[in-house]
Amino acid sequence: MAYEVPPLPYDYNALEPTIDEATMKLHHDKHHQAYVDKANAALEGTELDGKSVEEALASLDKLPADQQGPFRNNGGGHANHTLFWESMSPDGGGEPGGELADAINEAFGSFDEFKSQFEANGVGQFGSGWTWLVLDGGSLKLTKTANQDSPILEGQTPLLGNDVWEHAYYLTYNNRRPDYLKAWWDVVAWDKVAERYANAK
Repeated sequence: MAYEVPPLPYDYNALEPTIDEATMKLHHDKHHQAYVDKANAALEGTELDGKSVEEALASLDKLPADQQGPFRNNGGGHANHTLFWESMSPDGGGEPGGELADAINEAFGSFDEFKSQFEANGVGQFGSGWTWLVLDGGSLKLTKTANQDSPILEGQTPLLGNDVWEHAYYLTYNNRRPDYLKAWWDVVAWDKVAERYANAK
C-alpha cells in the first residue's frame, strides 16, 4: 500500500498567527507530497514495499544500496511531517500534565529548562533539520537531526519534533529561527505527545 499525505487535522489557517496559512498550504500540500512520492518510488518492488514508514526506516539496510539514501531522505520526510502535523493544534499550548510532565521534570529539571534546551537544539542545528524530544531506552532525551533524518534511524522513538527547515517558518519569521521556535509552543498538542509517550513506554 503506497504512502499518502495524511489530511491536516485542522484548517490551513487554524494555527495563525504562529504559522500562517500560506506556509501550511505549501508545506503540507507541496513539500510533504514530494516526500511521499519519492518515498513510494524508492520502495517500489522491494521487500519493504507495503511496510509502515517506521518499519521501513528501521529496516533501511534491507533496501538495495542505491535506494537507501532516497528512502532515508524521503521516507524520513514523510514520517517526520506526519508526526509534526499531529503534534500541533489550534487548541494547543500550555504545559503537559500527568506522567509526561513528571518524566520531563525528572529528565530536564523543569518544563522551562526542557523548552530552553529544545529551542537551543533547534537554533543550533546548522542548516536544515529538526529538534526532537525522543524516548531512548526508556529515558526522555533531546536530540537534533540534519535534513529529514528520523530519530528512528538511531533506534529512538520520536515524541515531539519541530521542523527547522526554512520552508517551515520563513514567510512569517524570515531568518528569525529563534522567534519561530519560541512561538511554536503556543500550538503544541500536549495530549498527542502524552499519548505517544504512553504508547512508547
